[in-house]
Amino acid sequence: MEHKIHFTKMHGAGNDYIYVDTLYYNIEEPEELARRWSDRHKGIGSDGLVLIGRSPIPEADFTMRIFNADGSEAMMCGNASRCVGKYVYEKGLTTSKEVRLLTPSGIKTIHLSVRDGLVDASTVDMGEPVFENPLQFLPQGTGLREGTFVSMGNPHYVVFTEDIDAVEQEGRGLEHHPAFPERCNIEFAEMRPDGIRVRVWERGSGITQACGTGACAVAVAAALTGRAERRSRILMDGGTLDVKWCLQDNHVYLTGPAEFVFEGEIELS
Repeated sequence: MEHKIHFTKMHGAGNDYIYVDTLYYNIEEPEELARRWSDRHKGIGSDGLVLIGRSPIPEADFTMRIFNADGSEAMMCGNASRCVGKYVYEKGLTTSKEVRLLTPSGIKTIHLSVRDGLVDASTVDMGEPVFENPLQFLPQGTGLREGTFVSMGNPHYVVFTEDIDAVEQEGRGLEHHPAFPERCNIEFAEMRPDGIRVRVWERGSGITQACGTGACAVAVAAALTGRAERRSRILMDGGTLDVKWCLQDNHVYLTGPAEFVFEGEIELS
């Protein structure tokens, strides 16, 4: 028996996901669907699958689950969170300009900037960065680059270099390095006059146009190592994100655009 699933394709700075409202559709085996639908040649094409649901607790309004292109489940995604904020507001699921989103890494609050009934930008409170080993250096002799570890609800390893394109060759090795038993997101970053230029190897998806938690990790790492102040423009392949590491509450705030790409239906056999 076959039935159709309605989906929405959205992106935040080029970080694109397939969004499904689970209020209407019971999605079984999301790991397999993420792999199948994310295929850019034989599927819809995306960095992964995002499931939106109603929150089971009063402290949050909605839930978000994210499955990477390889089917693994992610703990958090800043760009996806901002897209969910736009989705629930413009689809009429809420009238509030403040959306509380329950994720596997906790509740994240999204502040929506609305103009003429449409969300033109959104800011998500990413919470406090975590430094299990803030100036982590991988073992000598590995041939892999030294960098800074930052957790933004998921693990990131930030390498400052003038050769950011090398992440295409080195990202997989760093993602699977023994120093990261749960694998790791990798960012290669270069300090520039107009901001920090970043390329991303996303855990479970490979090279992506952008990564919200990655942008936050880079901004925090740059401030932590004295390369920048507590606010940075992060220039990614798919667009620019603004990150502020607030001194008052130690929270990291991610701001940027969220866009609808297209909607459609796909048969689920």
